[in-house]
Amino acid sequence: QVQVVESGGGLVQAGGSLRLSCAASGSIFSINAMGWFRQAPGKQRDLVAELSSGGITNYADSVKGRFTIARDNAKNTVYLQMNSLKPEDTAVYYCCTTARSNGATPLYDYWGQGTQVTVSS
Repeated sequence: QVQVVESGGGLVQAGGSLRLSCAASGSIFSINAMGWFRQAPGKQRDLVAELSSGGITNYADSVKGRFTIARDNAKNTVYLQMNSLKPEDTAVYYCCTTARSNGATPLYDYWGQGTQVTVSS
């Protein structure tokens, strides 16, 4: 089994910065992509940023130029540096790790419990 744990959320004023961390652990054979999603109250969960094992990044248009995703493959950890935060960035942020727990299993999405980010105006 693979465990995914996020940290780093909190309350910040508009224009401020936060850094989220996500660590995957447990029975990991290989990790494909790691990424961040967010869900605001009453809305669907949307992609914020993702980073493939080959180093390809994908960002939501709303965060381009403000957020940066980075990954430490040796630690199975992904980070999300969030700058110039806006009130509309307020949401629960979830980390998703696409991984195989052993060589015979297909890729599976493992989710963390989420971390709250609140941006005040």
